[in-house]
Amino acid sequence: MAIESINPATGKLLRSFEPLTDEVARQKIALAADSFRTYSLIPLEHRALWMRKLASILEHEIDDFSILITQEMGKPLHAARFEILKCADACRYYAEHAARILAPESIPTEDNYSYVRWDPIGIVLAVMPWNFPFWQVFRFLAPALMAGNVALLKHANNVPQSALAIESLIRRAGFPRGTFQSLLLEIHQVETILGDERIAAVTVTGSETAGRAIGAQAGWLIKKSVLELGGSDPFIVMPSADLDAAIETAVRARCVNSGQSCIAAKRFLVADEVYDVFESRFVAGMEAMRVGDPMKDGTDIGPLATVRAVELLEQQVQAATKAGARILTGGERMLGTGNYFEPTVLTGVPRTSLVYREELFGPVAMLFRVQDINEAIEIANDTPFGLSASAWTRDPAEQQRFITELQCGGVFLNAMVASDPRLPFGGIKRSGYGRELSAAGMREFLNAKTVVISSATTASEPATKPYLVSTADPSPTR
Repeated sequence: MAIESINPATGKLLRSFEPLTDEVARQKIALAADSFRTYSLIPLEHRALWMRKLASILEHEIDDFSILITQEMGKPLHAARFEILKCADACRYYAEHAARILAPESIPTEDNYSYVRWDPIGIVLAVMPWNFPFWQVFRFLAPALMAGNVALLKHANNVPQSALAIESLIRRAGFPRGTFQSLLLEIHQVETILGDERIAAVTVTGSETAGRAIGAQAGWLIKKSVLELGGSDPFIVMPSADLDAAIETAVRARCVNSGQSCIAAKRFLVADEVYDVFESRFVAGMEAMRVGDPMKDGTDIGPLATVRAVELLEQQVQAATKAGARILTGGERMLGTGNYFEPTVLTGVPRTSLVYREELFGPVAMLFRVQDINEAIEIANDTPFGLSASAWTRDPAEQQRFITELQCGGVFLNAMVASDPRLPFGGIKRSGYGRELSAAGMREFLNAKTVVISSATTASEPATKPYLVSTADPSPTR
């Protein structure tokens, strides 16, 4: 079956590709393995030069890459531009901070010298989604390549042009051949690729179904895996909150990337004291969102990425109303060309319904009235997901309770949830495990190698001190 790039705003076929055969895929794995043997020995400062060049190309050609993203998966053009700039920021962050993150850590023991060094492990397979076709890749790519690993990308099949553009970018920036390769594959071929003994680890961003399947295989093969899966993030508003800021942010947080983001706010838990005002103004804010051509200035919400995404969201809204929820605005797919869905607000979704425990991947919000902070925390945690949470309160005691008691990978107080190269990103429960970004993300695919040098090693010359060990070469003597 061909891998097709289809414009979700028009339904028109942009390009079609034949999937790689298993034999060609094995050849690419062999190239990656050969590349790792030499690339892992390249000095860190050389990798940093290439990474900075990569950031510069992204910035200088931002218009071309942004248009590609918008045409291929439908996000508004201004959002695509922001995505490219964020990729450049990640490249520069790791170019500047890799030496610090990879520096050997001296640990005092009874022996003469003891330390931990961070070594690359080899080929990392990345299975990535379509909703942020560049950013999702770069947030794994930048730390992996700076650390001396090499990478193979299995991108979502509706964004093949983005996958190939990223591979071309890596080569143009100066990285050696085979360091990063995009594999245009059918999803069933991932099992064969991951089963190759030359693949050292896998990182997955995507659905819970994909995470279960790939994570289970990686566990059976005893290969390291990182899973960043779905989310149903709560957005909590308490009586002391700055209501104007909270409502304005709530609308943006639900509609970011046309609602197709794992960290978009999806469940809005609002204190009874301010609920009525919040509901009225939030609904008005959702109705004011401009839905339309993602290539035009002023568009807030573009089409959903695929026909299937629209169908699934429609089914979920219908299931919610059958279970007893009320639609305050929207609720239907939009007629005409393109995969458009109305900005929608639901209230009264029963906590016993199936849709209550599902992720809504589109511009659909669920509102809940809560009596106090205890109920807010209870409902916030009453989900199989645990990615992030946004809580709005000026009360220091409430802030501390949210920080301590919310079950998720990140808590944002009086701010919208967002990823940042400087901060660890990931979740708990069915949102996955492991972390991306920051030092934690870089070290997920490194070997923390313990080195102990006995005082009896030599009587006349001191053993190599940890800070003299090259972070670019596995050999402790270089």
